[in-house]
Amino acid sequence: MKRKFTFVIATVCTLIIAGCGNGGNTNSGNNGTATNAPKESAATESTKAPAKDVTIKMFQFKVEIAEQLNTLAELYEKETGVKVEVETHGGGEDYGALLKAEIASGSEPEIFNNGGYTALVPYLDRATDLSDQPWAAKLIPTSKTPATVDGKLYGMPMNVEGYGIIYNKDLFTKAGITEEPKTLSQLKDAAAKLKAAGITPFEATNEWWSMGMHLVNVGLAHQPDPKKFVDDVKAGTQTFKGNAVFEQWLDLVDVIFDNAQDNKMTTDYATQVADFASGKAAMMMQGNWTQGDIDKIDPALNLGLLPLPISDEEGTILVGVPNNYVVNSKSAHPEEAKAFLNWLVSSETGKQYLTKEFKFIPAETDIETAAEDIGQVAVAVQEKSATALGWNWDMFPDGVTQGFGAAMQEYLGGQIDHDQLLEKLDKSVQDIVKQ
Repeated sequence: MKRKFTFVIATVCTLIIAGCGNGGNTNSGNNGTATNAPKESAATESTKAPAKDVTIKMFQFKVEIAEQLNTLAELYEKETGVKVEVETHGGGEDYGALLKAEIASGSEPEIFNNGGYTALVPYLDRATDLSDQPWAAKLIPTSKTPATVDGKLYGMPMNVEGYGIIYNKDLFTKAGITEEPKTLSQLKDAAAKLKAAGITPFEATNEWWSMGMHLVNVGLAHQPDPKKFVDDVKAGTQTFKGNAVFEQWLDLVDVIFDNAQDNKMTTDYATQVADFASGKAAMMMQGNWTQGDIDKIDPALNLGLLPLPISDEEGTILVGVPNNYVVNSKSAHPEEAKAFLNWLVSSETGKQYLTKEFKFIPAETDIETAAEDIGQVAVAVQEKSATALGWNWDMFPDGVTQGFGAAMQEYLGGQIDHDQLLEKLDKSVQDIVKQ
């Protein structure tokens, strides 16, 4: 029996009920500035930063919200006098390596992103305990897990996200596909029908993180006990090569890669999303974080979300916390950083940006969502969350997923075969563990 992701609990039902409705999105399209941004009420006065003429730095990786986050930082400065300097590194960049270099240079950003689990360990000497923050008691319980150590919460969950196969419903209709494919055989049939109709089935990307984290995680999540599998691989008592689940997983990888666009080896994330949004392919493996970028090209695109199957059993989407905001105790202004994060999830302006501009599924149970705000893909994530599996890549030490990504890039380019790919996945783990 596969371990199901425990995201669906009573508190999450609140999110699902609030979020479901007619699909679609009414993004303002005004360069990330919210329309009719609400004025702050007296009730939010307590969330304002405690100091004036202070600059705090946020070192963050979420490229999809960089523009909107910069605008939000400007609004916060106008209201409080505290300047939030946002530095974004993501997409094709190695955020983890850049963060290490930033700190090694002597710079200590007040806020930085961290995935939790083993990725948090190197930063525990500077991570601030946020357990007493007013938003902590309002979190979906499972969203706390990646950043909780010995009962203390060392990060604010950025949001809840899910990924699978985003598809263009109109192109499916054009190809005569009347039912959503849920198994691997059905997905293969759908790809064949799309090809027969002259439609490219998949828009793939060469990004190491998309393949090395998200795609490899499909095989990890389908293990009977993902944590045990990861621990055993790190200990050298289990391997990717010879594992029955990963042998099946290879079939899914082949369906995507063999039915993708011709220039997949040179297609970065931005190009992948732009080409998909332009109707150049019917499907792409991505998550609800792409909604904002899709809407910039075609806000009327009719979208759905398919599971990622590895066999003739019905597949699932994958749901988890993408990252956490960590407050750096070694920075100059950790208290002001905590005040900004509290404002982000308690003020009307912050909450509006989380849902309407960032298009996030909030990790806080008291922030309401609407389909027209968070978008069709996020609504589909909520609807399909009952059978979702989890995210497991952050259980590996830093550097392992980069190795996974490099191996996947070689396989994407046809430079290695099935066995060599699985061997390289094993080697990626042992190369880091044995250091």
